[in-house]
Amino acid sequence: MKTDVVIIGGGPSGLLLSQLLNRAGVETVVLERSPRERVLSRIRAGVLEAGTVEMLQKAGAGERMLREGHPHEGCIFSDGDLMVRIDFGALTGKTVMVYGQTEVTADLYAAQDAMGATILHEVSEVAIRDADSDAPFVEFTHDGARKRIDCAYVAGCDGFHGVSRRTIPESVRREYERVYPFGWLGLLSRTPPAHDELIYANSANGFALASMRNPMLSRYYVQVPLSDRVEDWSDDRFWERLKSCLPGEVAETLVTGPSIEKSIAPLRSFVSEPLRWGRLFLVGDAAHIVPPTGAKGLNLAVSDVFYLHRALIDAVRHGETAGIDSYSERALRRIWKAMRFSWSMTMMVHRFDGEDSFAAEMRRATLLHLSQSETARRDLAENYIGLPF
Repeated sequence: MKTDVVIIGGGPSGLLLSQLLNRAGVETVVLERSPRERVLSRIRAGVLEAGTVEMLQKAGAGERMLREGHPHEGCIFSDGDLMVRIDFGALTGKTVMVYGQTEVTADLYAAQDAMGATILHEVSEVAIRDADSDAPFVEFTHDGARKRIDCAYVAGCDGFHGVSRRTIPESVRREYERVYPFGWLGLLSRTPPAHDELIYANSANGFALASMRNPMLSRYYVQVPLSDRVEDWSDDRFWERLKSCLPGEVAETLVTGPSIEKSIAPLRSFVSEPLRWGRLFLVGDAAHIVPPTGAKGLNLAVSDVFYLHRALIDAVRHGETAGIDSYSERALRRIWKAMRFSWSMTMMVHRFDGEDSFAAEMRRATLLHLSQSETARRDLAENYIGLPF
């Protein structure tokens, strides 16, 4: 087999990159280790930045999102006593879109199928060869046979545990990491949302987030120790904890119900540099992980795709390499800004084991400052709706 770009990873970043490249006449082959059904069953974040919405429209995969998604003009921060609304529309003139990552992935699959793009599922033993040469190729096992694809470039969209980042020699890689001592226990339920907008709640019992997917599908999170297991949390225990974290007026009207899905996500900040080694490029979680607090995970992957798809089109179609030469530097500038925002949000709304009373007062002072300073609210809003590409 031979193609222009091999894309390793069939999640939303890999599919979006493939969609944009194919629309521009650049051929791709996507290699995904999981069956399509499993990819589509992954429950992930559902807040899309304004730039992500524009990119999905550009890719021809935004029609259902615009029809069924829910634009949000703000979000709320609370510590139990004080509720502060961040008005995205008034402060930035933009909004975010609440639309589940699962739905984004389904839309991208539909768009890829419509154009006849090549996506191979249940691929294993992937190996990237000669990425530092002018003739890279990828070997893998599929349908019980060992296969090879020759290509011009390789895009690693295969996540934190994928092969792409590990292909870059350790002598070249620089990795930065902050592991947080807690996780988010998430619950999905067929219940109306607690509020029309997202609520970030900080309380004596820790952090909680009230979110939603649609008017009858809610997503909630509570802060838990990393030692906890999903089995430790019955639905009743979860709802009790959530109510204890939310503002009283919200908790009183909260509609509870059986969980559809529960899972625990650990929190970490991670960046691996550079994003390019020879003709291999890292995209999304293969290169960086952010805490979900700032809703940046999928959105940050989309910004990588924004820079890379244009660079690859120029290289493949026109022989111009300025874009691929500057990809890592340009993408990393935005990545580190998103890292800073996600880190600051995480520190602002979580309780840390063993912290002193000073830390709690700093969180309260931060919220009070947000309530009184339009400049502070605008800074938060500009980062939340997404910095320019």
